[in-house]
Amino acid sequence: MKVSTIEAIGESRWNAYVDNCEQASVYHLSGWKSIISKAFNGRCLYFAAISETGDVSGVLPLVHFKNRLFGNFLVSMPYFNHAGLLSNNAEAEEALLSHVIHVAQGLDVSHLELREFHPRHGEWQYKDEKVLMLLDLPSDPDVLWKSIGSKRRSQVKRPEREGASVSTGGLELLDDFYAVFSRNMRDLGTPVYARALFAEILKNFPSDTFIVVIYLNKTPVAAAFLIGHRKTIEIPWASSLREYNRLGTNMKLYWEVLKFSISQGYKIFDFGRSTIDGPTYKFKKQWGSQPKQCFWNYWLAEGNELPQLNPNNPKYKMAIAGWKRLPLVVANSLGPHIVKHLP
Repeated sequence: MKVSTIEAIGESRWNAYVDNCEQASVYHLSGWKSIISKAFNGRCLYFAAISETGDVSGVLPLVHFKNRLFGNFLVSMPYFNHAGLLSNNAEAEEALLSHVIHVAQGLDVSHLELREFHPRHGEWQYKDEKVLMLLDLPSDPDVLWKSIGSKRRSQVKRPEREGASVSTGGLELLDDFYAVFSRNMRDLGTPVYARALFAEILKNFPSDTFIVVIYLNKTPVAAAFLIGHRKTIEIPWASSLREYNRLGTNMKLYWEVLKFSISQGYKIFDFGRSTIDGPTYKFKKQWGSQPKQCFWNYWLAEGNELPQLNPNNPKYKMAIAGWKRLPLVVANSLGPHIVKHLP
């Protein structure tokens, strides 16, 4: 078993393997290499295990981060909830792991992070603080409508009485999505992704990415970005303007997103990751979703500890508080230069 690169085997062979692997996610596809390179100027290292017969037997996409403020490390895949290593057998898996650890040592990184659904043991450590919230979708939205209960139905209807409308589409709705998303990120004290990221995703996956926007008086007040793959559709980004939340615009948004997902024939809705019993967990749970455990696996260079690059880290609290007070135009200008270094 040898290890090669995506440049050596070609994107078509890489994607053919991913397409035929049941455990693969959309984030294993080669298109993300182009997206991350263009939107973030990121350094992507994509490795494939090749059998003696010349067949692709496993793949592992990685992104290299190196920044004075946040450190030097490798992640599969950053910005999203899962990816990690795919393989046909233990030999391919061991070949890829041995190779990327060697690469990690050569790059002098502090750690190597694989976002997966199973724990790794031995020299690996893992975090299991997060779960995905997954909902089995019925074939008829009326079935889901009845299942969510009268309280949630009333919350969904409230914005409709205020004249709320909905639009679903793609690139033509990006400006409206970004207007809501960028403002909400500023209000949360979080640097925002560049608009270019979403544009690149829509261009690379035009048939599998969607935007849903809720309007009040022609003003976008809530918006979601959806990515579909096989039978599953997920919502990696959703936001609503706080001053309209009392009207239930966020509930209206999620109902429209779920209804749209059913209309497109998807069978599973992925609400994204949450901490068990946290506020977002409870919000997602009310729609009937169930948790799926995430394991973020770490190889640590000697002398290093598990990374804590998250908003709960006390050393970032002052920065978050200050970010919330920035003018929106400043936050939108500075944010993309910072957040591209955060996985």
